[in-house]
Amino acid sequence: MHVHLFRTLLLTLSLAFAVESMAQRAPRSERLPNIIFIMADDLGYGDLGSYGQAKIRTPNLDRMAAEGIRFTQFYAGSTVCAPSRNVLMTGQHTGHTSIRGNKEIQPIGQEPLPAEAITLAEVMQEAGYATGAFGKWGLGAPGSEGAPTRQGFDVFFGYLDQRRAHFYYPEFLFRGEERVPLEGNVVKPDDFSGPGAGQPIQRALYSHDVIANEALAFIDQHRDEPFFLYVPFTIPHAELLVPDDAMEPYLDETGNSIFPEEPFPGGHYSAQPMPRATYAAMVTRMDRDVGRILEKLKEHGLDENTIVFFTSDNGPSTEGGSSPEFFDSNGPLRGFKRDLYEGGIRAPMIVRWPGRIPAGQVSDHVWAMWDVLPTLAALAGVEPPAGIDGLSMVAAITGEGDQQNHEYLYWEFYERGSAQAVRSGNWKAVRQPMFTGEIELYDLASDPGEEHDVAAQHPEIVRRMRGIMEAAHTPSPLWMVKAQ
Repeated sequence: MHVHLFRTLLLTLSLAFAVESMAQRAPRSERLPNIIFIMADDLGYGDLGSYGQAKIRTPNLDRMAAEGIRFTQFYAGSTVCAPSRNVLMTGQHTGHTSIRGNKEIQPIGQEPLPAEAITLAEVMQEAGYATGAFGKWGLGAPGSEGAPTRQGFDVFFGYLDQRRAHFYYPEFLFRGEERVPLEGNVVKPDDFSGPGAGQPIQRALYSHDVIANEALAFIDQHRDEPFFLYVPFTIPHAELLVPDDAMEPYLDETGNSIFPEEPFPGGHYSAQPMPRATYAAMVTRMDRDVGRILEKLKEHGLDENTIVFFTSDNGPSTEGGSSPEFFDSNGPLRGFKRDLYEGGIRAPMIVRWPGRIPAGQVSDHVWAMWDVLPTLAALAGVEPPAGIDGLSMVAAITGEGDQQNHEYLYWEFYERGSAQAVRSGNWKAVRQPMFTGEIELYDLASDPGEEHDVAAQHPEIVRRMRGIMEAAHTPSPLWMVKAQ
């Protein structure tokens, strides 16, 4: 029997048993909660008002935080897009999961999720949920085993590959594995063989707006049944570009930016004379659509039966004219996207569930992207697949029951000479390059900005962290680091 079919059969049988067990414990009249998981792209820990942002307006996400719980020590799966999304889908950290970096496959797509992977979407699908994804996938091209509709999603609309998701006025998006033209958009030749290829020549339909509308339609279509809606928005990943109406809050009466600007001359991304105002406008545009999702739930009377998560896939970017230093996008943390310091991997996490999560909660509980799969499985009343690294965080989210804690969190990264990181309690270790570099050690309780390496003062902790790094890493033929 094919490996994927065998594993799918095992998953189906185990989930069926779990659902039957749940049926014996709870009245069948109790409908499963709808679950919405919204993930921004390259949004920093400090980019929201509820996390200290003073320059960018995010009223809907701030309201979401005020109505639910805001976590201050949640971590992304990785410090770049593809592995972070793979961690979310598989519940495995980057020492175990199949995709550990951004590995592009031409002419379109990235290294695909393998057929034998048991994904979050498959778990939710087998638990009886309608499943939909709207935004950026980045885990498999059309025709590959990693395409979202081959990995548990009933429907998908958006970008299948990451490179085309750099641009907000593409000539097409994907519905499933079929191209859907965006009429009126014209781009430079899309073979991406030279500077500026893929940038818009003619702009008509802003992809983010189209994707948001499709996500709202999914709620309309499935309001009478349990649904799992995954919304990996592309904002605020460069290129920095947004419709004119979104710019208004960040322009003065003369039409100039309210911020001091450093114009971006262009290259791979479009030139942008007002990159700071545009970045802020993009985040506010995304915030608007989070608000539209919350209003849609209210419209259908689904507020109290829907749990909504919001996070980011990694830390803030410095590309395309982005100015994370100007906006203090990483808050008090060190580092940005592609770093395994806190600024590259710590992310906002807001969870809202009226009637189940008390309003206005702030938690310093430590958890990570690989915990999402078992958490959602628990909410759906089923067991997660075996062999994952995550733990259910339902108790931490709702305040009901005792919460199990991680012994450690682990990351590895293969760009810029490679790196590893471990968090255990308040200790954080970073090693660059992997396997052979000197281990840096930080006490996050007293030094959240990782300014003071105290490895020399704590050799016993360094030894323990080294042991964790060795134990947490499983070799992969796709992800190799040459000895330094």
